[in-house]
Amino acid sequence: MLLSTAVVVPHSGPVAAAPSTGGVATATVGRLAPPSGGPLDSDLRIAAPPTFTHPGVLVSRPQLDFVRDRVNAGAQPWKGAYDQMMASGFASLSRTPKPRAVVECGSYSNPNNGCTDERQDALAAYTLALAWYITRDSRYADKAIQIMDAWSATIRDHTNSNAPLQTAWAGSSWPRAAEIIRYTYGGWSSTGVSRFGAMLRDVYLPEIINGNLTSNGNWELSMMEASLGIAVFLEDRAAYDRAVGKFRDRLPAFLYLTSDGAYPRGPVGSSIDTRAEVVSYWHGQQVFSDGLSQETCRDLTHTGYGISAISHVAETLRHQGQDIYPEIQDRLRHALGFHSKYELGDPVPSTLCGGSLNRGLGPVTEVAFNALHHRRGVAMTRTQQLTERQRPAGTNYLFVAWETLTHAGNPN
Repeated sequence: MLLSTAVVVPHSGPVAAAPSTGGVATATVGRLAPPSGGPLDSDLRIAAPPTFTHPGVLVSRPQLDFVRDRVNAGAQPWKGAYDQMMASGFASLSRTPKPRAVVECGSYSNPNNGCTDERQDALAAYTLALAWYITRDSRYADKAIQIMDAWSATIRDHTNSNAPLQTAWAGSSWPRAAEIIRYTYGGWSSTGVSRFGAMLRDVYLPEIINGNLTSNGNWELSMMEASLGIAVFLEDRAAYDRAVGKFRDRLPAFLYLTSDGAYPRGPVGSSIDTRAEVVSYWHGQQVFSDGLSQETCRDLTHTGYGISAISHVAETLRHQGQDIYPEIQDRLRHALGFHSKYELGDPVPSTLCGGSLNRGLGPVTEVAFNALHHRRGVAMTRTQQLTERQRPAGTNYLFVAWETLTHAGNPN
């Protein structure tokens, strides 16, 4: 029931939030260990900020200003990453959106009724929003608005078995685009903004906000990334708190640290709790070490989806004044280093996935590498090697795009 590979090919005020998201007043750390590796502290809390920061989904205005300055100065790697983005079809000013009322996505993209179109239109809107900010050419902003307006006027539902994941992937890209356009460009009508907000609130959020306990972890992590981004755009505090809480619960069930115990934890609220059930859920892996992912023995591609969603959530929280990186630093740095070395070609021991890995981590290391290495001073030799080898990081055609451009060496 999972997609196995990427498919290659003036401010009008906050949108009113619906009261039906079922959030809680604050989100507890729950089962997440503090960075010291000491006892769990269930009293640590994060609540939605009293004032939201915009644009503030994955990228902030200071980050965008840094990127614009670097590109205009012809500095590398940003100029090369910008050129790569602008040469892609996602930056085309002649793009015609392909909205559908019902997007139907089955297992392994069968059927694929609007799934690729939706994801790629959302990525195009984000790409065009970045192009607008860097160039100040209003044609890019207007094209992004055209795409967002077309979908908000049309879509009503996602159906079939991959509906939650499809909703999460598209729902991660839409708020990034909308935040940039809404808060840096004066040409999006109040009607368009309101209708787009209604789309996120009524079509996307109900499909993802409650998560998915027994799926592979990349599903729920992407669902919480999208939920958080939507919550920021809508200024929906209940949805924000719920997304943060579920994210924190899921993280230790996706990335393992030896301080967790002899074997990983199952997803909070699920019935996966014995060693045998955990081994089965972790795709047969019997030996657990720092940085291992629940999907490592499935393949590194899906592992990369989860790592990417984790870094995106952390980045958005930081923009909202809530830096979660100190709490997740050890878990994330070990995961990046562990998977980077095998992506770089290190031999796989027989104790790991029977001695064989399906590689293909994807362009997913830039955000976390920048946050941990450049901003927090963490030595990450293998992650740095992989990140620099993959530059400029492009897109996975699902929900990751242009992160060398937006996050390489970005101090903000």
